[in-house]
Amino acid sequence: MTDLNQVLDTLDAQAPLAQRHLWLIGLLDWVRGPRGSSPQAAASRVRLFLDALDARPQLQERVRQWWQVLAETVDATALLADFGFAPRMAFISEFNERLRQKLLPATPETTDSAELFSLAMPRADDAAWVTALDADTLQRLASLITTSSPVTGLSLWQHELLEAINYCASQVRSTGFAAELRQRMSAPAREMQPFHELTADVESFRAAFVATPREPPALEAAAARLRERLEACRQAAASVYPHLNEHGISVGLVFLLRQLRERVLRIRELMDCLISAAPQASTARLVSRLAAMGHERRSLRALFAANSSLLAAKVTERSAEAGEHYITRTPAEYRQMLWKAAGGGAATAVTTFLKFALATLGMAAFWGGFWAGVMYAASFVFIQLMHWTLATKQPAMTAPAMAAKLKDLSAAQAVEEFVDEVANLMRSQVAAVLGNVGMVAPCVLLLSYLIAVVSGAPMISPTDADHVFASLHLLNPLTLIFAAFTGVLLFASSLIAGWTENWFVLHRLDSAIRYNPRITAVLGPGRSSRWADFLRMHVSGFASNISLGMMLGLVPPVLAFFGLGLEARHVTLSTGQLAAAAAAYGPQALRMPELWWCVAAIPLIGMLNLGVSFYFAFRLALRAHSVVGADRRRIRQAIWARLRSRPASFLLPQ
Repeated sequence: MTDLNQVLDTLDAQAPLAQRHLWLIGLLDWVRGPRGSSPQAAASRVRLFLDALDARPQLQERVRQWWQVLAETVDATALLADFGFAPRMAFISEFNERLRQKLLPATPETTDSAELFSLAMPRADDAAWVTALDADTLQRLASLITTSSPVTGLSLWQHELLEAINYCASQVRSTGFAAELRQRMSAPAREMQPFHELTADVESFRAAFVATPREPPALEAAAARLRERLEACRQAAASVYPHLNEHGISVGLVFLLRQLRERVLRIRELMDCLISAAPQASTARLVSRLAAMGHERRSLRALFAANSSLLAAKVTERSAEAGEHYITRTPAEYRQMLWKAAGGGAATAVTTFLKFALATLGMAAFWGGFWAGVMYAASFVFIQLMHWTLATKQPAMTAPAMAAKLKDLSAAQAVEEFVDEVANLMRSQVAAVLGNVGMVAPCVLLLSYLIAVVSGAPMISPTDADHVFASLHLLNPLTLIFAAFTGVLLFASSLIAGWTENWFVLHRLDSAIRYNPRITAVLGPGRSSRWADFLRMHVSGFASNISLGMMLGLVPPVLAFFGLGLEARHVTLSTGQLAAAAAAYGPQALRMPELWWCVAAIPLIGMLNLGVSFYFAFRLALRAHSVVGADRRRIRQAIWARLRSRPASFLLPQ
């Protein structure tokens, strides 16, 4: 580690730009110390640095000269007003910028204050040691670097703080006047016109602060008016959220709202650095916050979290509405689920036949996958329109509905209600799987028999049957991996469904179909209204079923092109293929060990299809509903208690 004397000996206020900035980087690196050093140790090194300057007055003067040159070279106003705010609201461009910062080295030969600050404070623990500085140390630092400004009676730091407040206020005002915000604000918020007088309040605060002599009552009154104005601006912006909840989330609009709220908070922090009872402590808190924001601005994980949280909430909220239809709670609903699942299994039998028929055409891998995806999508949409059920579609849709029960676990009754919902969901999935699998197998056997009667040959040849046995064999290590991969595809289809419905609602397409003159001229008012209601009700299902079908068909050949041999293993489709393979050998298949190994694999394939998709959907729903602090141990204990006391409640309706 570099010695303090070595750092101080290299100080030269007249050195080239890069060397001056490298000295600052080196000094702060010495302050931080080795990895793992405590914030208190770093704070003690700051005091050691100040003690060394006090012992050498000529060195103290060199530090002041260096600071004066730095202040004249680098614009601190831009750092105070803009640092930590994303300059772009497009996700891809912001992602590319952060990736560039991670991969490409930055140079200290810069006059960009934000770039220099990131180089000087690059670590996540920088915020901690700045916060650890005591009042006496902060006072000594302030005395060391305080310089005069062009404005009489103001230090350079105070002048830059006032400029940063003015800059931030202008950004808040321009955002508040954006058309996409104004048309979504509540009527009372627009009538208050909080953004109109913001500039005047900022000027009044500035005038009260620079007045000679400064009148504390006038300054306090001006500061109070500005804070009230900022709060009114924040409330007006917040009135947009109910509109978003009802009419869909726009990521760009959410970006503007977040930026506005953060700039309001930044103005309050800048004001505290000027007029609080302890301005040095307020300044330390501001620098600490800037350091934390700088680390977050370089984080790709933080970018994904910030851009996905609200959209995830909307996706899961809409999935929860759909998921309620898949949960059975009474014996009548349980029987109804069995019948719906039986219909889905019968339809999947035809899908199995078409899958093997496509394979006989000998198309290239991509086109074979494409047409298989089209066929799967058509089959799933048909099942949806017939109001039947495909078992593996349930978990990704029902998980958000269950997570909504976790919003308040403070009462024991809430935990018990959640366990009831777990039992209802497992029971519903058991019914759906039994209905699908119990119907698809006999329907495929019957279909294969009819084909054999008509054509003299079963649905598939014994060679193809051997391939099915090999691909579904329980001892094949890839069988369960492919089943888990299919669960990921099921979860992805639920995300696409939620996003599509949000997009449909956000752009008010149902209203456009209902009232657009060109559409009503073609369809007529009555038919347009019916189409609008139909699409509003089914758009999520269409998106989910079509995307799932295309992914089941296309994703395996596309991944195979890149050398990733992942395939889909869907429990209902796999059962249909296994039944077709058994029919190819006839009654003697019952004496084949391969058949029974595959039969043993079917329940595990179903468990992985359901479990993986439910796990990811449930985790997303927990994040969206902000229930990370839920007492999961209580939930597990309650579920185990139910399993011991009433295990049948997870399988049969009570």
